[in-house]
Amino acid sequence: MLEYNQFNEPLVSVVIPTYNRPEYLKQAIASAIQQTYQNIEIIVSDNCSPENPQPIIESFNDKRIRFWRQQQNIGMLANQMHAFKMAQGKYVASLHDDDMWNEDFLAKLVPPLEENPELILAFCDQYIIDAQSEINHALTEENTQAYKRDKLTQGVYQTFAKIGLVDKSIPTAAACVIRNNIIDWDSIPSEVGGMWDLYLTYLCCISGYGAYYHPERLTRYRTHEQTDTMLSGSKDAQAKIRKAKSEIFCYKIFSQDERLKEFQPYFEQKCLEAHTTLAIGLLRNQQTAAARPYLWQALSQQKFNLRTIAALTISFTPRPLANQLLGISK
Repeated sequence: MLEYNQFNEPLVSVVIPTYNRPEYLKQAIASAIQQTYQNIEIIVSDNCSPENPQPIIESFNDKRIRFWRQQQNIGMLANQMHAFKMAQGKYVASLHDDDMWNEDFLAKLVPPLEENPELILAFCDQYIIDAQSEINHALTEENTQAYKRDKLTQGVYQTFAKIGLVDKSIPTAAACVIRNNIIDWDSIPSEVGGMWDLYLTYLCCISGYGAYYHPERLTRYRTHEQTDTMLSGSKDAQAKIRKAKSEIFCYKIFSQDERLKEFQPYFEQKCLEAHTTLAIGLLRNQQTAAARPYLWQALSQQKFNLRTIAALTISFTPRPLANQLLGISK
């Protein structure tokens, strides 16, 4: 029976959506299999990779792995949500196909949830690793501080909207275990795109349940050139446009939620910043006319923003010079 093992441990669903990362996928699956907490199912949902990863799955010879292959590429979010909806466990944990867990990740995050039914999630800190799986200690420390996990004490946070949505301390996509039955996976709209983890944090924040923080670094988050974060931060115009649209959608919903009224100014400011980001992406994509309305809106609702003013100025600059300023070679 999957639901309980000999130690009466509840089933945890490990969700691994994947696309075209066979070597990393092997490492991710191995880190799930090697968990000291053994009552798990591992759901691998492949988004129609050019090379079918089924041989990789079979090489583990582990009956706890459930494999699904999409017949066509349905997009990152749809594949992720499909995997979540397959989950049968009392708890669910997302593991990116290019990340890894320490072997005691589940062993340390599941017990607090079992001991306190008023908690919806438990999360931890994480290491940052490079493409070769080496820990980058400087970047790890920088990441911990950037998301203010260095300021958090271990234990229960009965309300955690600031931690989750302002400080963004909770890595729901990589270092978090969630009580499965509280989340309606169908309620996550497609417009959230790559910001699905922030939207999931939002659903957890407004659930009325609490969160638990374990300060150890129990997961390994990989940074490399093909992550969406890296792409959107570089000169990839389409990635920047996608991310900005997702941010605008999310922050509009957050700012309109009366339960989060105290954070409304922050959400509105983030929404305006995303307008500028979207405009910059459109400028890089040679869509000047489409970019300007976002810049005017951002400018009209902010007292002074140098980034927005600079982008608006570039939109009226002759194309050859504008391309140079935007770092476009053509």
